[in-house]
Amino acid sequence: MNIKITADSTCDLSPELVEKYGVGIFPLSVVKDGVPMRDGIDITPDDIFAYVAAGGKPCGTTAVNMADYGDRFAEYRKEYDAVIHFTISSDMSTCYQNAAMAAEQLSEVYVVDSRNLSTGIGQLVIDAAIMARDGTAPADIKAALDEKKKRLDVSFVLDTLDYLRRGGRCSAVAAFGANLLSLRPCIEVRDGAMGVGKKYRGNLEKCILKYIDDRLMGSDNVEYERIFMTDSGLPAQVLDDIEAEIRKCGPFREVLRTRAGCTISNHCGPNCFGILYYRKKA
Repeated sequence: MNIKITADSTCDLSPELVEKYGVGIFPLSVVKDGVPMRDGIDITPDDIFAYVAAGGKPCGTTAVNMADYGDRFAEYRKEYDAVIHFTISSDMSTCYQNAAMAAEQLSEVYVVDSRNLSTGIGQLVIDAAIMARDGTAPADIKAALDEKKKRLDVSFVLDTLDYLRRGGRCSAVAAFGANLLSLRPCIEVRDGAMGVGKKYRGNLEKCILKYIDDRLMGSDNVEYERIFMTDSGLPAQVLDDIEAEIRKCGPFREVLRTRAGCTISNHCGPNCFGILYYRKKA
């Protein structure tokens, strides 16, 4: 059976991984000065950061609409026996609702609410592509990943709260206090929504290394098949140091580096970093 795996641009897979696994990407839009721009096509994260640094107003983001989902699903169904699409958590966007309504108009189109973001979604997408390649039926792929998504461990450390404040997700007082004290909060995805975990203080790289140790070192509940390290613009040498620390924490078969796309970067700001992996048990 010929199955097409697709995902919203919020999955943050690199172009190399998109090509390797044949993933169709549906770009969300970043609204800059009232003009919608397609994530990763018309605008990049560095464009957003430069615009904000120059005094630009906060950018907004908008979901893929039902018509766009429907049109592309229909095109894929002309070539493929089935389509399986992955969206950002329905608690964070209307992408899932729009995609699900579009899928109702077609046969053999399956939509998975990842209950996650960034390469947490990417983990599910890669697993789906592997299962499809191995001949698993589409309904069975969806059922397996609806269960497996419960084991995702998704978190990231912020360098600044300014972008969350600009987007109305954090008060000015909280952002000021965190920046004044050099606090780097860990944001965790819990039950499909974002919450604040441990707060780190001091130099960003040291905070990130401590965050990695806290989540991985000595844990008996980490699946070592694959881990993503996803950032919004850290220097290559810092990423090398981070990867070395991750590999000290366990025998990961794959450590995949990706850069966060516009949708995620627009809310998290520059120098954000996260690790995204499966736990052995939910």
